[in-house]
Amino acid sequence: MSLNPSPESEKTQNHLKYEKSPYLLQHADNPVDWYPWGDEAFNKAKNEDKPIFLSIGYSTCHWCHVMARESFQDPEIGDLLNQVFVPVKVDREERPDIDSVYMTVCQMITGSGGWPLTVIMTPDLKPFFAGTYFPKDTGPRGTGLRDLILNVKDLWDNKRGDLVKSAEELTSSLQQISKGPIPQSSKGTQGFPEKSRQELGEEILKQAYQSLSDNFDEKYAGFGNNQKFPTPHHLLFLLRYWKHTGEDSALTMVEKTLDAMKKGGIYDHVGFGFHRYTVDRQWIVPHFEKMLYDQALLAIAYTEAFQATGKTRYRETAEEVLEYILRDMRSPEGGFYSAEDADSEGEEGKFYLWSQDEIMDLLGSDEGTLFSEIYSVSEEGNFKDEVTRTKTGKNILHRSQNWDELSKKLGISSEELWWKTETSREKVFQTRKSRIHPHKDDKILTDWNGLVIVALALAGNLFGREDYLMAAGDAVKFIMTKLHHQGRLKHRWRDGEAAVDGNLDDYAYLIWGLLELYEATFQPEYLEIALKLNQTLLEHFLDQDNGGFYFTSDFTQKILVRQKEAYDTALPSGNSVQMMNLEKISLIIDDMKIRETSQGLESYFAPMITQSPSAFTMFLSAIILKVGPSFQVVIIGEKDSPDTQVLLNTIKKEYLPNVVLILKSSDDSLINQITGSLEHKTMVNGQATAYVCGNGTCHAPVNNPDDLINILK
Repeated sequence: MSLNPSPESEKTQNHLKYEKSPYLLQHADNPVDWYPWGDEAFNKAKNEDKPIFLSIGYSTCHWCHVMARESFQDPEIGDLLNQVFVPVKVDREERPDIDSVYMTVCQMITGSGGWPLTVIMTPDLKPFFAGTYFPKDTGPRGTGLRDLILNVKDLWDNKRGDLVKSAEELTSSLQQISKGPIPQSSKGTQGFPEKSRQELGEEILKQAYQSLSDNFDEKYAGFGNNQKFPTPHHLLFLLRYWKHTGEDSALTMVEKTLDAMKKGGIYDHVGFGFHRYTVDRQWIVPHFEKMLYDQALLAIAYTEAFQATGKTRYRETAEEVLEYILRDMRSPEGGFYSAEDADSEGEEGKFYLWSQDEIMDLLGSDEGTLFSEIYSVSEEGNFKDEVTRTKTGKNILHRSQNWDELSKKLGISSEELWWKTETSREKVFQTRKSRIHPHKDDKILTDWNGLVIVALALAGNLFGREDYLMAAGDAVKFIMTKLHHQGRLKHRWRDGEAAVDGNLDDYAYLIWGLLELYEATFQPEYLEIALKLNQTLLEHFLDQDNGGFYFTSDFTQKILVRQKEAYDTALPSGNSVQMMNLEKISLIIDDMKIRETSQGLESYFAPMITQSPSAFTMFLSAIILKVGPSFQVVIIGEKDSPDTQVLLNTIKKEYLPNVVLILKSSDDSLINQITGSLEHKTMVNGQATAYVCGNGTCHAPVNNPDDLINILK
């Protein structure tokens, strides 16, 4: 079958030219007549009786670039797509609500997912086909896009009833999944179904730990035996499980994984920061894109590991990652950009790779030889051509040994080795700056910025870094100025425009950041903002009948289904983070609605979590906080007085994830208004005083830091 060339095939610009998304703008000159998601495209599909070809990706996606080069930039394929479909492009980072729905469809149809995501659907947005990357022509890599287009054209013209039936069945299944496992009747006294009152406790925590332990790679660390992903939410859960139970093997898994990632090629040893994942088991060969959320979550994990172990290498790594974020990903206005591409000059990883000759020419014989020994640089290289799988002579810098092992092997003290290496690294870094840099996606997303605020607040507080706390405060100011209006958040900022209604992740992640920033600075304004945003979630995102938060609000433009999810992907789920937020807020203020909502979340998601606990590690971190013992610690004293600082620093030095800290000073009336329970707490003996309450018990106030720690332990 063939189609006649379209008279419009000469067109060189499509309907994406006025968009703000860097991903959509990358496709604005395609011969494909792309439309952004919206009524214009949907009405065109209805009026012309065409199915919709939905393509979802993001601007730093390597395989999105490949499919664009092979197919979407090809005039013949563009002409076919335009004749058969109404083509629609979506940036998954700008519209995670759309991406989440149709990714679920892809997983239902194929058993897997990824990007680019390819979905074909009826004009009323009901899908009947989904897949990911398609080559231009059918061959060893699978069905070609050309054949797919022609096959769908044939079916749409001649067997449309079958396609529509399939679309209706898929949509029905999707809607059923979105309702979850809870009965829709028999409501209890708190508004949630009586039958669903299921609590998660010690047994489910143990099951999640055991599942992670069984899946742990004893040889190379991390989880699984193929591609390696950072999964920092697993590590945060294991740290809390270790603290909760004393299970040393949980901490061992965390340390081995953090150490392996830092040595591996997944880490940028020259400019810092982590790449997305590695295609091998050994953490050596990365997919080179750098995502803002990975940097933030891993900085959190390394910071907490330092607090738990006291090992300086974890602090150093956290500080390096934050240096990368502040140096390369921060906008002049204080927000943080989304990502850096894997590709430069049309090749994946080119910016990050080095030949041995380049290293030797740059550093000289002695210095170059030492650098090559440390970072596994060889003449044949360790980076292989993507097609031929032959070595290219280029090297992915990585360490096969830790500093102590290298020091012993080379006969150099650890301190001298570090200084020599750092001197060489700086030379390599300065040289690399002159290369053509990968594309930077400069849109600013509220949710990912919320995670950066968490990382900066934690590290700033623990490391005594005022610059981190100032940067976190600037990011909050940016969001509340640019992305917040009349109590509601927007999701994306770029080029002077805030757009897309905020989703659950936007609110949950930002609330998390605000709670951490309050504990780092004791500025009650952050706590006040967090509680107001939390109220918006309760009013506009919460399923009042069954429990759980929808991903989208009740005032957002409707899509096929409103989803409620708690499983973690590369990011922790919004419901999981919000469960943690609610448990923390309930330690700060005495509010029945907060406790009921937390119970509703637990009851709603418990049936799913019990089926696969290790897929919900962030939620289970919140359950550890709920199970306790958890404490509200109120310090009464002047913020800058030495006796107050002694008590604050005593808590800071300990890894106490189940403690929420509040400071009340004499000039602080706002914190009294927020909490409502501090009025009668005063200094004892004229000294800074700690009041500890938790698990239904309030202890006698103490002035002595040792007494405070004994209570908490």
